[in-house]
Amino acid sequence: MFNKFIYTFYQDINPRNWTSIYQNTSAGYLTLMFLFYHGIGISGLLIGTSIIDNIFDYEESSIPHSLIPVIMAGPIEESLFFGIPFYLFGNNLVTLAGGIIWAMLHIINTYPTDINQLAYANWLFVIPSLFYSLRTWISRKGWFAIMAHSIWNVLFFSLSCYSEDSICSFYINKQDITTILLAGILLTITYLLMKWRQNRKLLNET
Repeated sequence: MFNKFIYTFYQDINPRNWTSIYQNTSAGYLTLMFLFYHGIGISGLLIGTSIIDNIFDYEESSIPHSLIPVIMAGPIEESLFFGIPFYLFGNNLVTLAGGIIWAMLHIINTYPTDINQLAYANWLFVIPSLFYSLRTWISRKGWFAIMAHSIWNVLFFSLSCYSEDSICSFYINKQDITTILLAGILLTITYLLMKWRQNRKLLNET
């Protein structure tokens, strides 16, 4: 049993399989894969930070963060860039394209968007996460990607607030209500598309 688990894990971490479904979709295994991809992301973040710190006149600025948008980023981003493309088109490559767009948007997660202030290290961090979300969605476990995304965001938000690396807000404002509504709408669309895809598959099989 253990040897089979090791073999399965080895196959899934092989870069040649990074656009294919997982061979195991249990919650524990998905957590392990989450830690694997995010571990690579942290390594990229550290390497990227050490490199860009030596770039002349580089100064990465940050956008102030609020708790509600940080939490809602999970359902919003996962639904918009992975879930909806996957269930709408039923194509892994289209879902990958959505993930690439998602990753590229993270490089401009700064203000102002000057070339000497773009979030290069953050971009290097999210690239491995792209493949985690992609594989989790195409493995029909999108709910886990949403949950893991939000939990990870909250952990990083807490650390950045504690270390005073970011300007943080814990209060709910009118804009946060809009963010919650948007998350609900996107989750609903994703769910309806999932049911539509399932029903279409059943009709094709009959």
